[in-house]
Amino acid sequence: MSATRLLVLGVVRMYGQAHGYQVRRELLTWSADKWGNAAPGSIYHALKKMAREKLLEEVDAGEEGRGPDRTAYQLTPDGETEFQVLLAKSLSEYDDSTQAGYALAAAVTFLTALPRARAISLLRHRINQMEGTRTTVSSVLEHGVDWGHPPHVNELYRLWDTSLDAVLRWTRDLVSRLEAGEYVMADDAPGAFGQPGARPASQI
Repeated sequence: MSATRLLVLGVVRMYGQAHGYQVRRELLTWSADKWGNAAPGSIYHALKKMAREKLLEEVDAGEEGRGPDRTAYQLTPDGETEFQVLLAKSLSEYDDSTQAGYALAAAVTFLTALPRARAISLLRHRINQMEGTRTTVSSVLEHGVDWGHPPHVNELYRLWDTSLDAVLRWTRDLVSRLEAGEYVMADDAPGAFGQPGARPASQI
């Protein structure tokens, strides 16, 4: 799952139409190059690749939009579907890889682009997956498994167990905050962050 892909789609969607420089400036303003692995080069690559895939389409941006850095894009219907699918997968599917961590960060950024009940449902699915994984890790720590590795390697399982516990607590707390009505979600009011026509963070 590509965090950059989700972030780029999300920013173009939020603006309605955006050129490469706008997308790059917005994401760098959010420091997404650090927590989302969205380097400037990967942003432009994602725009061009998704245009080839018909997820984005070029639009006439007028004279000031001319030039390779000023090509303007907007989401196609397939691009909207891709945005929704990536957002849902990144929130609901647990994976302890670094890339999945970037994707989760990108999804949390656009969390409010979802209706409240949908966001809660996706996060609960993630909780179920993490609880299953944690049960397996805890069982290894409790009973041990002889895989021929030296005893100190069990520290890896303790690290995974501790990390899972922390992320599980955060996810449960987020669900509780959403259930309590925190944050303006897509079905609460027009202009929720991440929705088309919302003010980008750099303009707030």
